Amino acid sequence: MATQNENLARALEALRKASNGGGILRSSDLSITYRTRLLKAGFLEEVMNGWLMVVSPAAPEGTSATWYGCFWEFISKYLESRFGDDYCLSAEASIRLHIASTLIPTQVSVTVQQPAGQTVKLKYGTSIFIYQTKEALPANRIKSQGLWIMDLAMAICRLSPTFYRTSPDDAEIALRMIREPSSLLRVLFEQNNVVVAGRLIGAYEFLGQYQISSQIKQAMESAGNIVRVSNPFENPEPLLSGNTRVLSPHVARIKMLWAEMRPQILKAFQEFPTRSIASGAYLAEMEARYVADAYNSLSIEGYRVTPELIEKVRANIWDPSASEIDSQELNAITARGYYQAFQSVKASIAEILDGRSYIDALENGFQTWYREMFSPAVRAGILQANQLAGYRDVPVYLRGSRHVPPAADSIVDCMEAYLDLMRNENEAIVRALLGHFIFVYIHPYPDGNGRIARFIMNTALASGGYPWTVIRQARRDEYLASLEEASANHNLQPFTEFVLKEMREVD
Repeated sequence: MATQNENLARALEALRKASNGGGILRSSDLSITYRTRLLKAGFLEEVMNGWLMVVSPAAPEGTSATWYGCFWEFISKYLESRFGDDYCLSAEASIRLHIASTLIPTQVSVTVQQPAGQTVKLKYGTSIFIYQTKEALPANRIKSQGLWIMDLAMAICRLSPTFYRTSPDDAEIALRMIREPSSLLRVLFEQNNVVVAGRLIGAYEFLGQYQISSQIKQAMESAGNIVRVSNPFENPEPLLSGNTRVLSPHVARIKMLWAEMRPQILKAFQEFPTRSIASGAYLAEMEARYVADAYNSLSIEGYRVTPELIEKVRANIWDPSASEIDSQELNAITARGYYQAFQSVKASIAEILDGRSYIDALENGFQTWYREMFSPAVRAGILQANQLAGYRDVPVYLRGSRHVPPAADSIVDCMEAYLDLMRNENEAIVRALLGHFIFVYIHPYPDGNGRIARFIMNTALASGGYPWTVIRQARRDEYLASLEEASANHNLQPFTEFVLKEMREVD
């Protein structure tokens, strides 16, 4: 008779074949016996009746990261199973895929031609709104991530005025992705929509792209139309300069976030005192705060560390080659990596305080900090050596966050834009807070992003005469919630206030 483990192994093999490398499958793709075993063992989770999601038994119960990572895959497979190719995402949903939005929407609207009209409720408050349209589906639909969506020009022409008010960043990115107006004009003429033409003329004038706005106006008027121009944006000014053309929506979004959030930081910190301190004295203060820093930073990431363990690592008493117990203790290895990275950060700060520019120290430092952080785990055989290569080549998903970091093939572009923004920023406090937030927003590494981001923040603080600041484990939930608010709603105020409070409470 097969053992329990053998039965589970067979079920997992069946799951591998049924899922075909994906994270979503129909319940009917597995036998009831296999489904029962895998659900009980924690390898499957029900999305809704008839649909399953592949999960990890090691993931904390109730974590949303797996669902958000599989969200668009589920939407694609569910719609195909119900409607085949006879559907199209709404203009708003289509735009968000065109601009590679990193935010999982709470609802996706879909048009179909067969009788339908329902809201399909999904996990973590997400849903699909399906509605019937008497119009033909757009002839110029395209497929993106397995989904039928409107092409960019059609989606822009069908955007409601509300979208420009509620999602101005997304609207600006989409408009700037149009390099030349012929595709827009084709849709406008096909739909004979003078109102939308006036809206687009006003939008492009607001963005400072006068060549596109004048061409749309001249073309519409040459066809005998009287166009009334209206600006659908309510922002006082665009977030990007008038001559900006978006080649990478991820890069454009990062630049927008920086421009949008920078004033919030300067306002909050306008009265916070800075100081001039000698290099040796500052480094001594850093060292005095090391135990608290390591304990809190590692605890925030979920590692079980104690001040005693940290002291053991710092004193070099811990030796994985001499102790079988220590070699198996991931927490100790992680603490050793943090200690090595901290020493490397301290060396970078010493250079900054002795006159080296912050950006030079950062560009030459953060990759080194990362390697120091994970080299003990590589030497202990816990991680493969390729973990030290640098930027990730796999997707990552954040626990409890609707924000899905940019795809791996966008990381280099994003990090180049990030470093350019850091290089061109004159205010140390802006480099500190946005340096932290944008880094975790990009999430360039497979692991360690939060720890590196806090190092980046503190090196920037040191460069501006601000104290080394420990973000405490006791305020972990508030810290993560403030970062989520910044990612999801472009509101950095909670994070700014959070860091300001932590800095004021520095011993």
